[in-house]
Amino acid sequence: MSATAAPPPPATPPARSPLFRAEHFLWLTARVLEQHLFAHHFRNGGADPVERALDAYRNEDGGYGHALEPDLRGPVSQPLHTGRALRVLNSIGRCDGRRAERVCGYLTSVSTADGALPAIHPAQRGYPTAPFIPVVDDPPGDLLATGPVVGLLHRNEVWHAWLFRATEFCWHVVESLESSHPYEIEAAVAFLDFAPDRPRAEAAAHRLGRLVRAQRLAALDPDALEAFPVAPGYAPGEHHFPHDFARTPGSLARAWFTDAEMARSLDHLAQSQQEDGGWPVNWRQWAPGIALEARPMVTIDALSTLRAYGRAIG
Repeated sequence: MSATAAPPPPATPPARSPLFRAEHFLWLTARVLEQHLFAHHFRNGGADPVERALDAYRNEDGGYGHALEPDLRGPVSQPLHTGRALRVLNSIGRCDGRRAERVCGYLTSVSTADGALPAIHPAQRGYPTAPFIPVVDDPPGDLLATGPVVGLLHRNEVWHAWLFRATEFCWHVVESLESSHPYEIEAAVAFLDFAPDRPRAEAAAHRLGRLVRAQRLAALDPDALEAFPVAPGYAPGEHHFPHDFARTPGSLARAWFTDAEMARSLDHLAQSQQEDGGWPVNWRQWAPGIALEARPMVTIDALSTLRAYGRAIG
């Protein structure tokens, strides 16, 4: 019996295509995790190397640390790191079973009194931290940390006792928002896109869409950014565009924008690729290495969004 032939290597993307340029950028700058993640999403790479690279950030308590989220330095587990880890596991189809159970154990251990996750657990104190994410002794529950985690766990049909109160927290905050800022809206969408109660999620998303447009939280015309104020505390030029809220056509946030608005947004995203092949980081830079670590993540996200909308990337 003849041996099974090895699969052919993936075709090299056309020279100077967005994908070709981005791949060159990642090989120059990316951490091992993002190198494997890029290979998995765009070069037919396996999931095992991604998971092995991610394990380097996992701690004994079931959470993740070690600057997986570049704005938080140090070894200790944090909800934002763990949320990033769940995004990686979800993207490779491994956000299930014992992995999810281990993560939920950690989430239970750091939850606030209302069953949610804090933006930063006090264990971060003493390690370098972005100045726009303050460390406090008794932090409140935070939608930015909780919403994406709850959404991903529901997407993967994970059932754990921690999810019940955390889900109710998300519903309460999302349905109570009267004013907001882009990152909070993104976290709300990450929850609503996979919340089990679909009619309730659709109603909440419809209301949030009206809020986004009324408060001009999405820059609908990249050529007239002066008409869309940057949220207080954000870096100069830290605008958010329709594609930031609706990262795929299936997102509930896609209905907030016309076809023309989304086309302009995607054009702007495609045109934002820089000469070195990577996409820029537009949030506040507070230490020299942050953009170096974050830009490969942003680049993979940009390519994924463009591909999800059918844009040619190479």
